Amino acid sequence: MRKNRNFKKFNIVLAALTSAVTVAGACAPAFAETTGASEESDKLSIVTTIFPEYDWVREILGDQADSADLTMLLDNGVDLHSYQPTADDIIKISECDLFLYVGGESDAWVEDALKESQNKDQKVINLLDVLKDTIKTEEAMPGMQAEEGHNHGYSHFADEDVEDRELSDWSGEWQSVYPYLENSDLDEVMDRKAENGDKTAEEYKSYYETGYKTDVEKITIDGENGIMEFTKNGVAAKGTYEYKGYQIYDYESGSRGVRYFFEKTDGDDAAPKYVQFSDHGIAPGAAEHFHIYAGNDSFDALSEEMENWPTYYPAEMTGEEIREDMLEHEEKEYDEHVWLSLKNAEIICQSIADTLGEIDPENKDTYEANVAAYIEELAGLDVQYQDTVDTASRKTVLFGDRFPFRYMVDDYGLNYYAAFAGCSAESEASFETISFLAKKVDELQLPCILTIEDEQHKIAETIKANTQNQDQEILTMKSMQSVTSEDVQNGANYFSIMEENLNVLKQALN
Repeated sequence: MRKNRNFKKFNIVLAALTSAVTVAGACAPAFAETTGASEESDKLSIVTTIFPEYDWVREILGDQADSADLTMLLDNGVDLHSYQPTADDIIKISECDLFLYVGGESDAWVEDALKESQNKDQKVINLLDVLKDTIKTEEAMPGMQAEEGHNHGYSHFADEDVEDRELSDWSGEWQSVYPYLENSDLDEVMDRKAENGDKTAEEYKSYYETGYKTDVEKITIDGENGIMEFTKNGVAAKGTYEYKGYQIYDYESGSRGVRYFFEKTDGDDAAPKYVQFSDHGIAPGAAEHFHIYAGNDSFDALSEEMENWPTYYPAEMTGEEIREDMLEHEEKEYDEHVWLSLKNAEIICQSIADTLGEIDPENKDTYEANVAAYIEELAGLDVQYQDTVDTASRKTVLFGDRFPFRYMVDDYGLNYYAAFAGCSAESEASFETISFLAKKVDELQLPCILTIEDEQHKIAETIKANTQNQDQEILTMKSMQSVTSEDVQNGANYFSIMEENLNVLKQALN
């Protein structure tokens, strides 16, 4: 899981704010409680974190823009994921009539900032809250560079991305997690699942009692020699196993999985004849934990098993360590780049217009007319995107970079590969990642390797150098994460940037 890599203890910022408030209070009534517009000015005070929010507000204000003080906090090219507010920023937020922010992990500082608000009638728009159930979690795709030593758990992949694996991927001594569930060590995990899911903690525990149940307390695997040892009630049974391929599963939830098959060729009768492994991986790589299906009937019989999937973690891990690992995997990491969907933009803009109408009812009709016209423009561009994809000769894009465009590709049914997830902190791609992406360029005969702005494009160049023809164009799609105030003064706007991205997409797909 990505850590919030530039997060600072907010009490430092609050200390600075307290000092600033004390000084300001001695000079002028800047922090007097307000209703609607400031007592010092008839102008609406609106603060946004990033450029798309800023530009949407400008469009909706229209001719009323002169009656508002509009601030974009990230105005000097700082990336959303690394921004930290200054004391002056916090004061601006505290006093404003309307504050807009994205609402993901990168905005972890906002909750504390809002507690200091001096405007008790302040309106706040959290983009992720506006979009509700349509927001997406960060997605790991084949080829992506893993973070902090964690293997990816793939839920979406193409059949051709699945590779054979050797037993050595599961080498080691492993313990069942079932005893930890039974003795309540994993109750906090069940609580977390209940917070994020549709069952109570008790219902989740019952579900996992069926799933984790096993009388095999330990499994020892010597992958180099093809040997597995199963310990039941302190008695070990050993066998030699041979790889027999894999099976891809498409689940009702829409996710996918792979099980890897091994058959016993020699050994103790008590050792199971057929074994299947699932560890959420689809290619060679050491497992961090795994689910196992074992029996003596047939592979087909095991493949039908969906209720019981005994789960094993490294034997050296304590119950507390297993619990913390599971909690980490339960923590949802949302893809924050919602503004790169035109469909999302339409929804958010309507919410902005509605909120402005509440703050400034005198001009409500103006805001409604402006947003209606703007949404019509966005919808027209949305149609152009769909037409481009529908008539394209290809349906896949590949980024030698971070990938903040998941909302966009999902809108139009595109496939994608990338070096890193959109919010990744990684900057160096492994040989495996470079090799995988270069092979995809060759396999799919892609004419372009894409990047995002303000990057050195070194990874894209390296991918190109490892392709067969080495003749691909390297093109840039703009994520709008680092638009500056100077860019705004030079005429940058959300609509024109999305038009530029469309032109790049046309080249990449044809």
